[in-house]
Amino acid sequence: MPLSTDAGPQSGPGTGNREILRLAVPAFGALVAEPLFLLTDSVIVGRLPDPALGALGVASAALSAIVGLCVFLAYGTTAAVARQIGAGDPRRAMRQGIDGMWLAAAVGVAVIAVCWPLAPGIVDLFGASERLAELATTYLRISLLGTPALLLVLAGTGVLRGLQDTVTPLAVSVTSFLLNGVLNAWFVLGLGWGIAGSAWGTVIAQALGAAVYLVMVVRGARRHGTSLRPDLPGIRAAGTAGLALVIRTACLQIVLLTATALATRMGDAQISAHTIATRIWTFLAFALDAIAIAGQAITGRTLGAGDTAATRSATRRMVVWGVACGVVFGLAVLALRPMLPGVFDAPAAVSERLEAVLWLVALFQPVAGVVFVLDGVLIGAGDQRYLAWAGLITTIAYLPFAVIAGSLVALWAAFGVWMLARMITLSLRAYGTAWLVTGA
Repeated sequence: MPLSTDAGPQSGPGTGNREILRLAVPAFGALVAEPLFLLTDSVIVGRLPDPALGALGVASAALSAIVGLCVFLAYGTTAAVARQIGAGDPRRAMRQGIDGMWLAAAVGVAVIAVCWPLAPGIVDLFGASERLAELATTYLRISLLGTPALLLVLAGTGVLRGLQDTVTPLAVSVTSFLLNGVLNAWFVLGLGWGIAGSAWGTVIAQALGAAVYLVMVVRGARRHGTSLRPDLPGIRAAGTAGLALVIRTACLQIVLLTATALATRMGDAQISAHTIATRIWTFLAFALDAIAIAGQAITGRTLGAGDTAATRSATRRMVVWGVACGVVFGLAVLALRPMLPGVFDAPAAVSERLEAVLWLVALFQPVAGVVFVLDGVLIGAGDQRYLAWAGLITTIAYLPFAVIAGSLVALWAAFGVWMLARMITLSLRAYGTAWLVTGA
């Protein structure tokens, strides 16, 4: 697994299709592996008696909301490191990467300390039935133990992507995915640990992935003479720079949590169907986000080098790629729609609702292609403040439609309104020039 830590080829001017694919294709594999963790868990837990699958959906939604707020550790680090690579300063790039790793470890420990005792209350916010809440709390508490490792994976991934290396994250993600699947099947079905076995399998896989990233980043830091000691001003600066991304991500999590809570209140069949539909949407979203990862790395590098023309050119190309992939994914969902409920061994009541929702999942894939690409480009440019304000505006646009939704289909239609609002706000920003800030 090569670690790209030199400022030679990575700081070159390439922004064409070949360069986009060089970064996006490995990122695609790495990103797809992440939702595959959840898909694998859903397939295995789906073999357990109800309401195990619904409990997995509630606990995963809560955990995703908690960890999702820390996604700036990957996105912010990618942009910061890539900008320094573009400016020709790999040692400073590694310094910012090390600061991100220390911040990830500290935040991970804090998450455990705060959220462990609050786990039952967090689950209760979804309005789950007593048995479902009990299972969801068990899964959530075990999963929280893996938070430091998971956040180190996020930060380590950001460092390598900023260094224009998306191959190493691919190798780590695929290995972790395979290990997660084996452990989950063994713990849940072989040893009979139930939903707790699923959580333990994922925690172990995440811990081993974090260990690999630590080794690779430390090796790169030593190569460039970067100190491994925590630099408090640097860590504080990394946290401050990520605050706007936290707001942006918090808005996204509010949307997802609101949808899960409303689906839970509609009944066990609805939340089970919503859980499966969300897994499929997340799988496709991470696949589309591969182009956004390329956008973060290329935008940071080209703006660091002061080349706004290359930034514009790459952005246009990536938007085209995003739309094209969205069309393909939407058609694939429609073609597979009758077969997908069977993959999750869904009962008739769940299958009926899921098939209806999948029409909307397919319809909004091209919109998602534009949204994810432009989101990645603006993150790479360091335009976090605008993303925070846009997140607030689009969330406000979504909530009234979600609250009045009387069915699962209406709830997903409200989700589509949110995606359209995001596309409009991001497109308006990308069309202007305020985000094209150059230099280190």
